Amino acid sequence: MSSEFNGESVFTYGAPALKFGSGASAEVGYDLAQYGVRRALVVTDPGVAATGHPARIAEQMAAFGIEAAVYDGVHVEPTDDSMREAIEHARATGPWDAFVAVGGGSSIDTAKAVNLLTTNPGELMDYVNVPVGGGRAPSQPLKPLVAVPTTTGTGAESTTVCVLDVLSLKVKTGISHVRLRPVLAVVDPDLTLTQPAGVTASAGMDILCHALESYTARPYTAFDRKRAEQRVPYCGANPVSDMWAERAMALLATSFRAAVRNGDDARARGDMALAATFAGLGFGNAGVHIPHANAYPIAGRVKDFHPDGYPDDEPLVPHGMSVALTAPEAFRFTFEAAPERHLRAAELLEPGADRPDDPREHLPGVLTRLMRDIGIPNGIGGVGYTEADVPDLVEGTMKQQRLLATSPRPVDEDTAAGILTRSVQNW
Repeated sequence: MSSEFNGESVFTYGAPALKFGSGASAEVGYDLAQYGVRRALVVTDPGVAATGHPARIAEQMAAFGIEAAVYDGVHVEPTDDSMREAIEHARATGPWDAFVAVGGGSSIDTAKAVNLLTTNPGELMDYVNVPVGGGRAPSQPLKPLVAVPTTTGTGAESTTVCVLDVLSLKVKTGISHVRLRPVLAVVDPDLTLTQPAGVTASAGMDILCHALESYTARPYTAFDRKRAEQRVPYCGANPVSDMWAERAMALLATSFRAAVRNGDDARARGDMALAATFAGLGFGNAGVHIPHANAYPIAGRVKDFHPDGYPDDEPLVPHGMSVALTAPEAFRFTFEAAPERHLRAAELLEPGADRPDDPREHLPGVLTRLMRDIGIPNGIGGVGYTEADVPDLVEGTMKQQRLLATSPRPVDEDTAAGILTRSVQNW
């Protein structure tokens, strides 16, 4: 290889061990015993706790000599305050040999933060990504974390990231480090049968955008060459992440509408769970870009929106919905970076759909039809934002430089403002 070549030639790939299938969650006690665990904290939210799944998982650990307790105080769409409460609880009741997250991305992300802050010094904001927080890397090993998702969407069981709202700044951000990745993902489709239609729709759009964004991300070869110590989990689109993204989109094409329409459709539920896993294995290495960068301020600055299927005690724009709201406009913008990928994605998601005269409209059209079919608002105006809110949203988007670095086209404030402004109204 020529010494004059300065582009990247190496990509990395990481993933947790995976156990998938009906009944897999009944084996968590055995799995933990293989790590020598004697005390485990199960982390969940009140809604999931009410299903009985976390208590059942905790109880079956006793057969393997494991003492388990359940913490059910996770906040749906976690905040810095709710994560601190969970961390304080774990510190006060510990030490713990392992953590088991049972729930959606909120529970899994909270468990990641609890694991980090009970094994490493400092406070939560020390580890939050720059420029919002200190961006500190963990100095000590973490305990084993087993993730048991009960929603089909976030892919948090596969990733190195935990996401939270910083209330004082009205911004959603995260912590990212390879040590946060669970050691084992236990994906049991049976646990998703209680997921309401509105949650299925929103979480499913998160699956879809994970796959689409990783598939259209800046290729790993387009980055400057890194030294070994500079490598990060999100390295850009690569052959392995592409494979997972394509398979996830193909599964969504046949299962997404069916799972929203009929929550008892076991086959659709299973395919959605598999799609979420595949998409997580893809984007957890390639990364995501513009829709997710926009989603953080959209969710963090929510006004008075109350989505179907979620707790009604306070305003909320669920993460998957916040990602979807600007996706059509974002992919119109990124089309010219890789037209063939955008067209291929549209064909995977809606096989046989007529291609419009303007090829840039093919993928946005597929997304818009899907969003209408599953009841996701078309645009940020649908959750209460107006053009007057765009400058504040742009400010929040531009803080997500870790995500924007993976965009296949550069994004500045004017670019972000254009995408958000065009996303205000319904299509």
